[in-house]
Amino acid sequence: MSAEKKMKSSVQVLISGLPGNMGQEIAAACLRANLEVVPFALTGPGMPSETDVSDQEGGAAQTIKLLTVGEESELKIKEAIEAAEKAGKTLIAIDFTHPTAVNKNAELFAKVKLPFVMGTTGGDRPKLYKTVEDAGIYALIAPNMCKQIVALQAALKTMAESYPGAFGTYNLDITESHQSGKADTSGTAKALLESFNTLKAGEPLKVEEIKKLREREDQLAFGVPEDSLKGHAWHTYSLTSADGSVNFQFKHNVNGRRTYAEGVVDAVHFLAAKMAEGSSKKIFDMIDVLKSGQMR
Repeated sequence: MSAEKKMKSSVQVLISGLPGNMGQEIAAACLRANLEVVPFALTGPGMPSETDVSDQEGGAAQTIKLLTVGEESELKIKEAIEAAEKAGKTLIAIDFTHPTAVNKNAELFAKVKLPFVMGTTGGDRPKLYKTVEDAGIYALIAPNMCKQIVALQAALKTMAESYPGAFGTYNLDITESHQSGKADTSGTAKALLESFNTLKAGEPLKVEEIKKLREREDQLAFGVPEDSLKGHAWHTYSLTSADGSVNFQFKHNVNGRRTYAEGVVDAVHFLAAKMAEGSSKKIFDMIDVLKSGQMR
């Protein structure tokens, strides 16, 4: 058995966000990568008591018990951590839930000393990072888990730092479209907004001015395929000269969720490796994953 195979099989994941679509996609990606999905998961209020997950490629289904954050889930997590340690395995939580659950879930992970990968956007971000720092646990937090989009984000950040004001008096317009169930403005759009505001001069574009498309007709008019309305991420960043004679556009259009789920698996492997080496740095993002070259 290869070293890579051993590392994969020694990692267990607890998914926070089932039975949601992204949670299902992540569970499938984890199973395809030979990660062990523990038989319970965190969910929100009003959800069913259990759900089935599979690798979505013909593999057997696995039933997962769903628990809300509370005494029962805290006890189950503690038991799972203890069992993993006895078996010589590493348990890592994966959180893709709702902006309103970000801080509550992070506080639970911190309390039980459970390392986690979080792709959920929103919440009180400064508080989130302080919770992790104070607990001294390992975490990888990123608003976008698609490696290629993160690479674009990093490139634009470098461009902005190297050539601030390069777009002078250009006007900036950002439009993002996601499935109707996404409550907040895209975390990726917010992150890229900072770089684009540095690249242009004048009044910065505000987060509230990002055009957020969540209605079917608006999304179709934007070009989103009808069969992707329930799961997509289409972004257009447009810089136009003051006289309208020059226009630059940066786009990333994603249909479905699989690319994000595959990135989550890379993030889990990366975090497990950092834990195994005893890294003094404990909070990471997807740019750290890209720089490491530890991607499938």
